Amino acid sequence: MMDKITLYTNPMSRGRIARWMLEEVGEPYDTHLVQYGAPMKGEYRSINPMGKVPAVVHGSKVITECAAICAYLADAFPEAGLAPEPADRADYYRWMFFAAGPLESAVTNRSLGVQVPDEKRGFVGYGSYEEVIDTLEKAVEGRSFIAGDRFTAADVYLGSHIGFGLSFGSFEKRPAFVAYHERLKERLAFKRANELDDAAMPAQP
Repeated sequence: MMDKITLYTNPMSRGRIARWMLEEVGEPYDTHLVQYGAPMKGEYRSINPMGKVPAVVHGSKVITECAAICAYLADAFPEAGLAPEPADRADYYRWMFFAAGPLESAVTNRSLGVQVPDEKRGFVGYGSYEEVIDTLEKAVEGRSFIAGDRFTAADVYLGSHIGFGLSFGSFEKRPAFVAYHERLKERLAFKRANELDDAAMPAQP
């Protein structure tokens, strides 16, 4: 019997990344919606002591952090074809963890108004927001997928960051970003995941 999979998420969170990845995997899973505030900082801490979503529980294993969830699920379900062969994973790891580290840090700090003095750029992993965005633009320009000639979990993770950035204005709408994300939006798993999360959004008054 296959180990049960449970997604702990909130539709207004990075849990959308984990949902998309699970839909790409194609295995059945349960969803547990966790509300912000007391519920997320209460008993849920037994799943993730940080009190943040998403988390995926697979049998007895608990996985948090979206990049880790994407990488784990790709390896746990190899039949889904979401990871390259081990010898071909250089770009796969490079760009997934570029998004998890320099990209997320640069975008978050910029959104919060954190200014890193020029003389202190060596202290931060991303250097500057401009360098990160320019590097990412070159990485996706003219490529259908980030890690080779087929879609992988790295596209789920990186593509989600680009999609969020375009939606919330933290990325310039450069043609390379728009074209890359438009291709990913056509995937059936992406559409299913968004339909599920949109349906779980709280009703507007």
